[in-house]
Amino acid sequence: MSLSTQRTFLSEACYGEQELDANSALMELDKGLRSTKLGEQCEAVVLFPKLFQKYPFPILINSAFLKLADIFRLGNNFLRLCVLKVTQQSEKHLEKILNVDEFVKRVFSVIHSNDPVARAITLRMLGSLASIIPDRKNAHHSIRQSLDSHDNVEVEAAIYAAASFSAQSKDFAAGICNKVSEMIQALDTPVDLKLKLIPMLQHMHHDASLASSSRELLQHLVSSYPSTPMVIVTLHTFTQLAASSLIDIPKQLQLLLQYLKDDPRRAVKRLATNDLKLLAKKAPHLWIRENTQTLCECALSSPYNSLKLGMLAVLSTLSGTIALKQYFHNMTGGSSVPPRLTDLVKLAQECCYHSNLAVAAHGIVVLSNIAISCPEKDIIQLEQETVLGVESLLMLCSQDSSSSAQATLKTTLTSLVKLLKGRPHLSQSAVEFLLGQLHLSCDSSRVLMCHALAAIATHLPVLGDGMLGDLVDLYRVASHSSTDKQQELLVSLATVIFVASQSSLSAEVKTVIKQQLENVANGWTVYRIARQASRMGCHEFSSELYQSMRTRVASEHFYFWLNSLKEFSQAEQCLSHVEDGDYSGAMTAIAEALRSYQKGIASLTAASTPLSPLSFQCEFIKLRIDTLQALSQLICTCNSLKTSPPPPSPPPSPWPQATTCSAAAASPCR
Repeated sequence: MSLSTQRTFLSEACYGEQELDANSALMELDKGLRSTKLGEQCEAVVLFPKLFQKYPFPILINSAFLKLADIFRLGNNFLRLCVLKVTQQSEKHLEKILNVDEFVKRVFSVIHSNDPVARAITLRMLGSLASIIPDRKNAHHSIRQSLDSHDNVEVEAAIYAAASFSAQSKDFAAGICNKVSEMIQALDTPVDLKLKLIPMLQHMHHDASLASSSRELLQHLVSSYPSTPMVIVTLHTFTQLAASSLIDIPKQLQLLLQYLKDDPRRAVKRLATNDLKLLAKKAPHLWIRENTQTLCECALSSPYNSLKLGMLAVLSTLSGTIALKQYFHNMTGGSSVPPRLTDLVKLAQECCYHSNLAVAAHGIVVLSNIAISCPEKDIIQLEQETVLGVESLLMLCSQDSSSSAQATLKTTLTSLVKLLKGRPHLSQSAVEFLLGQLHLSCDSSRVLMCHALAAIATHLPVLGDGMLGDLVDLYRVASHSSTDKQQELLVSLATVIFVASQSSLSAEVKTVIKQQLENVANGWTVYRIARQASRMGCHEFSSELYQSMRTRVASEHFYFWLNSLKEFSQAEQCLSHVEDGDYSGAMTAIAEALRSYQKGIASLTAASTPLSPLSFQCEFIKLRIDTLQALSQLICTCNSLKTSPPPPSPPPSPWPQATTCSAAAASPCR
């Protein structure tokens, strides 16, 4: 039987009712599952992830997984392996299974097979289901039994399942911890099996006693087995356990720094730097000055660029956190250390001009973070050195279109934007430098520089007027072809111009942009520029672009979509002219905007299709209309209160109320 009918349900657009399409697709796949040919059964199984992605309905997913469980129970090992892969690919849909007991019962029946491969696949299947069955005792018991198997395939599957259940279930982790410890310390356990068992200890973080016993075992293994694979696996597991439990991180830092400093093996040093970076992200507040100083000394003395790059990655992560302030504060004397005399600054200054671009990028990140966070008097010198390092690296990378140079350029520009936010007095010279480099750079570098200029102008709007002339001149000669990079450059330059114009585009700027769009821009580029104009408040220009594109699309749905965007832009343009205190003008503007919004929502409804109903967009515009109507009623109410104020309330009477007097008269005299 051919499965061409199934593919039509999973790949072609359907305009009927979605539930009917989902049921029909499931029925077609069920025909493939009931086929007598193994190839057609396997082909039907592997199509289930696409079915789940297109129709993520709980009822359908429940029925589909029950059918897959039957195939797993009755099929051969190859079909079971296919079902396992489908389950692992559809992990996010497992919580939608309604009949979990029935599904697990059908899968679990294979665990009693005499075939160790079938049992191994079942164990991996149970491990993949650990998120929905974390406390199934029969699964726990089967995993413990399989750990004692004489078949290596089954033991490896049991280790995988045990790790999955340990991460989800506290009871299972507490019950399996002693057994795993005995297997690791047993003399008859092969070394390769120990290397697979040790990573399981990283999940023993559910309570303090469990984590403590696991740490003691890992410390014993580090000192008892000095071989490179054992040290690497044990140290990494130790770090994962510390990062998960957030206990004994200072001790783990000292251990990793000791291996980084004293161990001669480059593989161990590389692992130590990776684990230190993890701890720098998880707990930067626990890094004391001595830890950072040791890392700086190791980076200064390391002759290998790869190791120095890893250490600088750790330091660049730390430099953006509180660990930087802890480094510059002398914990013993209570005084501050001058920044320019520290090893951290020396290392950053040395690496800013390194031949390796990645090392230079991390040096710039560290130096810029120091210049931002340090309030000392001699920070002026650090600022100048940081700016010089940034400019030299930008000049080096801006003319190189390779991936490494572009990654370095992006990191450097990010650091520059962050530096200018913290030190605004450096912005003018930095913007002038970037505008000069735009004329000399390659297209991909120009795009990144435009993003940086837009970020700078957004936070410092006063720089927009000075940028606008150079940007318009560059836009005139920006593009001479229709390549992807050229189109991206047109969009980026237009975005910077919109930001610099501050919602008021002059006629000259509009003419320049339109000329370039008519000459080399394609329809998608024009749409992206119009969308950026809407985002930056240039609604009049975006309305003109949307109107020019309406007749350039091939579908009436796209026509109505662009027409709705044009109406929305016109509505927002009406609101942009409202001034404070002009209530009559505000009422007129709101009325015009509501008229355009009503036209726009009619076009938006016409642009909807069964597969793309645009429900969010319609509801959003309805909320915008309700907001404007509420504002209009508020203005009317305020005006009516001015013309017809409510009557003043009567003053309070100085005499007691009548009810009080009568009540007092009715009370007996005493």
